[in-house]
This record gives sequence, C-alpha cells and structure tokens, in this order.
Amino acid sequence: MRVLLGVAVLLGACRSQRTASPASSAAPPLAAVVPGGSATTPPASASRAPALSREILAADTPRTTVEGNRFIAPAGWSITVRGLATILAPPETDNAIALIDVRASDADAALAAGWAAYQPEAKRELRVARVAANRDGWTDVHEYRYRIPPNERRGVAADVSRAGGDRWLVVIYDLQRPVGDRREGQVALIYDHLQPRGYERESFAGRTAHKLDAARIAELGRFIEATRQRLGVPGVALGLIQDGEVVFAGGFGVRELGGTAQVTRDTLFMIASNTKSLTTLMLAKLVDENKLTWDTPVTALLPSFKLGDPDTTRRVLVKHLVCACTGMPRQDLEWLFQFDGVTPDRVMAALAMSQPTTGFGELYQYSNALAAAGGYIGGHVAFPARELGAAYDEAMRTRVFGPLGMTATTFDFARALRGDHAEPSAPDIDGKPARARLDVNRAIIPLRPAAAAWSNVNDMLRYVQMELSGGVVVGGKRYIDQATLLARRAPQIAIGKDRTYGMGLEVDTTYGTPVIRHGGDLLGYQSDMLWLPDHHLGAVVLTNSERGGLLIRAFRRKLLEVMFDGKPEAEETIAPAQTAFLQSRDADRKLLTVPADPVETARLARRYASDALGEISVKTARGATIFDMGEWQSEMATRRNPDGTISFVMLRPGLVGFDLLVGVSGGRRTLVMRDAQHEYVFTEQ
Repeated sequence: MRVLLGVAVLLGACRSQRTASPASSAAPPLAAVVPGGSATTPPASASRAPALSREILAADTPRTTVEGNRFIAPAGWSITVRGLATILAPPETDNAIALIDVRASDADAALAAGWAAYQPEAKRELRVARVAANRDGWTDVHEYRYRIPPNERRGVAADVSRAGGDRWLVVIYDLQRPVGDRREGQVALIYDHLQPRGYERESFAGRTAHKLDAARIAELGRFIEATRQRLGVPGVALGLIQDGEVVFAGGFGVRELGGTAQVTRDTLFMIASNTKSLTTLMLAKLVDENKLTWDTPVTALLPSFKLGDPDTTRRVLVKHLVCACTGMPRQDLEWLFQFDGVTPDRVMAALAMSQPTTGFGELYQYSNALAAAGGYIGGHVAFPARELGAAYDEAMRTRVFGPLGMTATTFDFARALRGDHAEPSAPDIDGKPARARLDVNRAIIPLRPAAAAWSNVNDMLRYVQMELSGGVVVGGKRYIDQATLLARRAPQIAIGKDRTYGMGLEVDTTYGTPVIRHGGDLLGYQSDMLWLPDHHLGAVVLTNSERGGLLIRAFRRKLLEVMFDGKPEAEETIAPAQTAFLQSRDADRKLLTVPADPVETARLARRYASDALGEISVKTARGATIFDMGEWQSEMATRRNPDGTISFVMLRPGLVGFDLLVGVSGGRRTLVMRDAQHEYVFTEQ
C-alpha cells in the first residue's frame, strides 16, 4: 500500500520513476473529512487518548500495528501507540504517518474513525475520494486526497483498506512537503511492507524463468496494446532479449498523436534519465582505463568543482555524483525556467550555490544537476583540453555509443528530429490526450549527462545485452571488466525495503528475484529498461506520453507474471489507476477559471523577475492570459485556494497544474513558485 501524492516534480523523468511524496511547511491542526466535503465531528469518547508508549528507533525495525498488521519503521523515527493508533514521526516536529486499526462497516466510516483516533479536532477539505486496486493482501482499497492551502506547504492523504471482515487499516500521511521529499526513501520503507496480518507477498526467488516463446511474446504484446489504448498513449516501442538473443523488437501505435506513421524498432524517443546509466557506464570505462576510481575526490579531477561549502566540496568523491546519496535535493525549476545560453560550465558553477539538506549516505535524494556534473567531469578526464560539453559528447561517443554499436543514439536534437522519431504527448486540463511541445525539453541539453539522450529499442537492447553478459558486447568481445561494471549496481542508498540505488542503476527485489533497472521521464516521454541477471532476460519500453509511466509500471509486473506464472495482478491495476487519474483531474478542473479571470489578470504586474528562475512576462491574447518565460510559455487559469489566496495555474500539456501563487512583498507584487524543498519569488519589475 503506497501513497502517491505529489505534484509531478518538473521533468521528473529525470528520475528513476520513484514514489512521489507531497512536501510543505507547518500547518494548523488537521481534520477528518468524509466524501461530500463535510468535516466529521467525532464523539467526545474519540478525543485524543494519552500516549501509551513512545520510542525512537536506532535502526530500521519490523513492527506491527495494534492488531498485528506488519510494517517497517525507519531509523531515527519515533513510534507512539495511542489506543488503536500507531503513529510514526520523523525527527522534524509536526509531521506524522499514522497507522490506525478500526472496525467499521465501510471505508468512509473507517476513515472517520481513523481521523477521530489521530486528530479529532482536524478539519480538511476533501479533494477527491477514489477506489484503488487491491494490493498486497488488502481489499476494498480507497484513497482520500485533501486540498491544502499553498502556504501550508504540506501533503495530507489517507488510504483505507480492508484487512478482513469489518477490520480496516487507515493510513494517514501528514507531512510537510520538504520533509516528505527528503525522506522519500523512508516513507517508501513504511509503505513497501505494510501488509495485513498473516499475508505473504508472492516471491519468484529460486524459480526458473520460462522461455519467451511466441505465445508469451504475444501475451506481452497484447498487454502493451490494450493498455496503450486504454490510457491514450499514442505509441510504444518494446524490446525483449533473452539468453543473448533479441526475441522481439517492434512498435505499437503511432509516432504522433493524431498521426498515421507507425512506431517501429527504429523510432527514436527521448530516454530521459536512462541516460544516467549510460553516463555511469562511461565513468566505469574510465575506471577500467585507470584514469579515475569511484573513490577519487572530485577536486583532484577538476579543481574548480565546488559544492555548497569547502567542507562539503572536499568530501565529494566520484561515486557521490551519481549515487543519489549525497543529500542534494532536486532543483529542477532552476534549469527548466532559464536555459537559453546556459552552458555546462554554468551548470557546474551553479552547484557552488547548492547545499545538501541531509547528510552523506543518510537519505535517498535524487539530483539531476549532480548527475550531470558526473558526466562532465568524466568527459573532462577523457578530453581535458575540450570544453566540458564537447568533452562529454566525445567521451560518450568513444567509450559507449561506438563500442556498443549504438549508432542511432544521440544528444543532437536536430539529428533526431530529422529522422524516424516520436513526438511527445500529455493529458490536457480535462485529462484528454493532447500534443505536447518539445521546446521545454530542450532545457535538459545543458544537463545532458542526466537525461538528454535520444535512442531506440535496437540501441537500448545492445546496452542491456552488454549488461546481461557481464561486459561482453555483441560478437563476443570483452568491452569492460566485469567487476567494474557490476560496481555500479552495488547499493549506495536504500529506497524503502526492497530497492537500492547504486550509480545510475536501481536494484529491485520486491518479488524475490533481482531486477536491475532505471527509468526516465521528460515532458511527453516515459521510458524504462530492466534486466533480470539471474535469468538472462531483459526488456526496454519507450513511450511518447506522460501516461506511459502507468503502462511501464504495470508492464514490469506483467513481465514477471508471464515469465514465472505469477498471479495476474498487473492488468487489474490499470482501470482503477486511470479512473483515479481522471477523477483527480476532474476535481482540480472544477476549481479552475479558464480562461483566467480577467479581474485577477488585471491585478498582475506586466513583468516579474527572479534571480534564480529569470523573468516572466504577463500577456493577454484573444481573451487568454499567457505567462511567457522567454524560452517557453503557457496559457494560465486561475484558482481560488482554500485560504482565499489566488494562484495562476499552467494549462500547457505536460505542465498542467504547476502554479504560481499571487502575493505582495515589501509593497511590490510577487508570484511565488515552489518545488518540494525550495521557494522562488518573482518580483514585479
């Protein structure tokens, strides 16, 4: 059971398809709200009982709720048991995840009882209530999401699941957004093994995978096509490899929404953060050549490198650039909003203003800028006389693309767009598939080692084959030392109980057998590659839709079902997830004024500027309000928030829902934009 709350952090594709969490700052008391929007008034007997026990854990610890449902509590968190409520709290005050055992006739009644046990005085506006797929032994699963005023910077949600008969577990997520973001891996730990008493998750450990024969390949193809159509994904490319041979490489659907040209095995897609794995492979080649080690201090390779303060800088080793383990938070807004003329040198210089928000090796935090630095430093080691970007490009050509025969893979947008390529798509404000534009994705070019490659299933299968063979390329020639290659998979930081992040690769043991993988998403593209080293099996999935992420997650489970005769769970997740997405989009749409309220638009300044994010020009055209960021623009809607404040909300497919809060500071009008751990203020000029 997992809460997937947050706003999609910009260009999250540059991520490894992680569990999202909401993030924010302190909030007033919370309150239970049942469907229909009215706050419950718990009886006097439901008032908060005194704490029965409280302890702070020194290590990740398996525990049970009051009625015996299992979970793992993270190190450094406290546990308080109060009646039937087991309350987990991180070190930061005013944050909690509550696990409450209740007896109730239905999910709504269970929700009300759960809130009464956790915070009976709380009052929250319900954003959406939806039914989810059964999972991990839980049935009759319901998800409740709450609408939070922007200035509270908080995420609040509840999952309600039946444990059998009239027994329910209510899970209330109540974390400030910065806390939820930087403790994402620990939040995943709680949810990953939250299971009913007596339940055992299916495991494929020790089992032998089937051969991918014609019938199994056809079943995977049927699943891809049916899911693609249900989700409105225009095109999907799929590649399958087993025992050193490509058993399928082809396409489903079309290259462009509304078009007729078919996706093929040659169609190029942006592979986004899958680029990271290729970048760390280039670094591994340099290790193989004795030009660096994973433990080489970065300043020994590039003396100008700076990160935060001198002490932090001295401690950064090569592996820290690509391990998501240094405590560096995402700062994607800074490169998304202002990228025209940005060079790799400027990307590196900007790191000097960055500071980890958690300790080295303490918590999983994913940083695109730091991964980009890893690639540029590798390029500098290989070609020290060249400009950083050119050096990286040449290092990738000579150390990765050329030796592996990845002849179509490129960082050159112009080259990719001249040939067989997929155009991006994303849902519009009503949840319907719409064309997206590529201009925002060009923001990743200055950080290209993190996420800017274009590739197809042919080339990506060559890469996966090399990984499966332990460093031998097609034709039988050893490409890289096996130990150096495998070092990239060694765990550097945990993401929950069953996943670890190495160096540009994730290892997932959820179902008993190791799955090595990475994913990626940019606006309008979602992709994934995975392989099962114990079974000599690999797959690549590339899509040209934001909704492709759901298809990919379900496919990972479907592949295991087909290969090991697993329980048929993958298909059952699609319809509830799509319905939940449309319900959420509909709930948000009802609060928007489209086009933007002209009265609110008239109150805006014509131009705003932020030191970190650049300028915004406010324009009107044919009744629409346009925010022009220079490199790209979006039509805006307006929304009145629960606290009476006004936000301008982006309507552009791929960025739908990103908002800027209207305010005043020092007598000047402002627009405030936030990610999970940062606040950026645009001030009128």
